[in-house]
Amino acid sequence: MTIRPATAEDVPTILRFVRELADYEREPDAVAATEALLANALFGGRPAAEAVIAEAGGVAVGFALFFHNFSTWTGRRGLYLEDLYVTPAARGAGLGKALLRHLAGIAVERGCARFEWSVLDWNAPAIGLYRAMGAVGMEGWTVQRVEGEALRQMAGE
Repeated sequence: MTIRPATAEDVPTILRFVRELADYEREPDAVAATEALLANALFGGRPAAEAVIAEAGGVAVGFALFFHNFSTWTGRRGLYLEDLYVTPAARGAGLGKALLRHLAGIAVERGCARFEWSVLDWNAPAIGLYRAMGAVGMEGWTVQRVEGEALRQMAGE
């Protein structure tokens, strides 16, 4: 298994993995991303995120997409994992753990104070892996989201 930085040629694969992840997370119709949007977000003039590809035998079998956030409390940036996905056939071989370790290494190399992500509360296999690797659930915190028409209304439009 190898993990490498994604390239623009990986965008169709990344979008396929995003769609497969949405299926797994019981939201198959929620993906609005397109190849063009992902290409711009990952490889445009001001990239918003980065991605790595996990390969086994030269075939892409997983990915992780991440970006930097910032903590005013630490005064340093952090690394936020947006998506991590391993294909069903490749699960159980340690690829998820390898992707997490790889991103943790990037966070340490870049001087990040934190490495964070969200997980669905019903995803027991993932939560078990995260706990085994030292992750701590942020009890007492809940994710807040504003989107679509509510976002436009909040913006005063």
